[in-house]
Amino acid sequence: MQPLTNAVMAAAASAPNFSSSAVVQMPSPTGQTSAPAPFSDLFTDAVGQVNQLEDQARVAVDGLMTGAGVDVHQAMIATQKASMAFELALAVRNKAVQAYQQVIGMQF
Repeated sequence: MQPLTNAVMAAAASAPNFSSSAVVQMPSPTGQTSAPAPFSDLFTDAVGQVNQLEDQARVAVDGLMTGAGVDVHQAMIATQKASMAFELALAVRNKAVQAYQQVIGMQF
């Protein structure tokens, strides 16, 4: 979940500068700055990771319901991870929409 959090937080930090050419510098674990990553790629990766967590939760719940050896706590943890990731992605989307609306509302 850490890569998802990093990607979404980086996307949220650059949301006011939302455009197809917006670029975010992602720090590496060693503290060095990696190559620039376009905002659209970060957001696409974050949405893909949310989808992957939802798929894992679905598989865990299906395994629990069919008695395939999935424990209740494993299914609950998977569903909570998926829920939290979705809520975070939704919050980032709402912030991006809010920033877009503010830019559109500006008078030059």
